[in-house]
Amino acid sequence: MIRVLIVDDEALIRSGFTHILSAAPDIEVVDAVSGADAVDRVLTLRPDVVLLDIRMPDVDGLTVLKRLRNLSHPPVTAALTTFDTDEYVYAALRLGAAGFLLKDTEPEHLVYQVRALITEGAVLSAKVTQAVVAGYLDRSDEARPNPRIERLTERERQILLLLSEGKSNGEISAELFLGLGTVKDHVSSILTKLQVSNRVQAALAAHDAGLLKDVGE
Repeated sequence: MIRVLIVDDEALIRSGFTHILSAAPDIEVVDAVSGADAVDRVLTLRPDVVLLDIRMPDVDGLTVLKRLRNLSHPPVTAALTTFDTDEYVYAALRLGAAGFLLKDTEPEHLVYQVRALITEGAVLSAKVTQAVVAGYLDRSDEARPNPRIERLTERERQILLLLSEGKSNGEISAELFLGLGTVKDHVSSILTKLQVSNRVQAALAAHDAGLLKDVGE
């Protein structure tokens, strides 16, 4: 079972997400709370996944993210957002969010995305990833050389670009005609060499190094 904690200041969002996710046979919603209770509930319930609103009036999601990433074994956390109006997406990714979920996500897609947080360690849809790169991330200054990128093999660079476009391991496997296990091994090696904890942070590292300049154009 995938144990999920929902953190949002809106009761309607909490109840709606709880209803949708609880209907899946492999997902258990262990609680749904506001930001003020988030860290305590994580420590008590030890969920696998946290769905975290990043704009809350009591304790905002960025503050929660900062606290969670200091835990010895933090849960996989995805930011809940309306995206098109949310100025906190970039900061949330920088603080270790494993991607983001739109609050108007279709029910069946929400379940798929929660599963992807466990199987892929991130939620990076191609559409939203390209929008981030074209919008939020392109506010960054000039590309900054990253010596860790140089540690990657040519194949790892190729896979890094594909995962930065939001492609799953299965999609990368099909595109490059590689076995799924081989792709997983390459992704694990990429994360290790870049010294990042998830695919989102690997994509950010690729962007910062100037590897994604053509994505979204």
